[in-house]
Amino acid sequence: MARSGLAGGHFPGRLRLALTPFRDAWFRVATRVYGPGTRTRPWTWIGDERIAVGSVPTPGSLQDLAREGVTHVVNCRARTQTHFSQDLSAERQVFGDRNVAVAPMWDHGRHQPPAKWARAAEIAAGWLDDDPDARVLIHCQRGRRRSLMVAYAVLRLRGRSAEAAARDLLGHRYEARLVPTYRRAVEEWLATGARPIHQADPDRVR
Repeated sequence: MARSGLAGGHFPGRLRLALTPFRDAWFRVATRVYGPGTRTRPWTWIGDERIAVGSVPTPGSLQDLAREGVTHVVNCRARTQTHFSQDLSAERQVFGDRNVAVAPMWDHGRHQPPAKWARAAEIAAGWLDDDPDARVLIHCQRGRRRSLMVAYAVLRLRGRSAEAAARDLLGHRYEARLVPTYRRAVEEWLATGARPIHQADPDRVR
């Protein structure tokens, strides 16, 4: 019989409810100590693509995002970061477990293996393709590099050319940097056979 794990925000019902006040309090403290910073905007909508790129939400901005119509979230922070800040747990509480995907990465500037982010990119592209009302926030720590990489992958899956995807992202999120190594990782992954969402096997991206 498999043991119930406590990692990743999946708590048995009573324990999860019991820990919620503590986790909420810690989320408030942690995002003040190790939060999004003040030099980047909390989020930026990328044209008419229903994708926002942003920094790690705070308790206040998380509620603002929900009020603005965000329905889904892709969290691109490393597991150590989300465990410390409890942002992933807070996002699951607000948007629901099924509406939050993870692409756990450190921003080290080196090659990012597809195992860390490709599934999240496919899921996000599927959300947008399935639901015309879906609006997806893709965030990392400051909304500059990791989140931009995943947003780039989502746009490529949705049929944008490499040039158009990069232009749209950098044109709207002026703080962002499309790290060449990260961009190359996406293009190499696409070259191995990943297809735009409208051409893909629907079961593969759920």
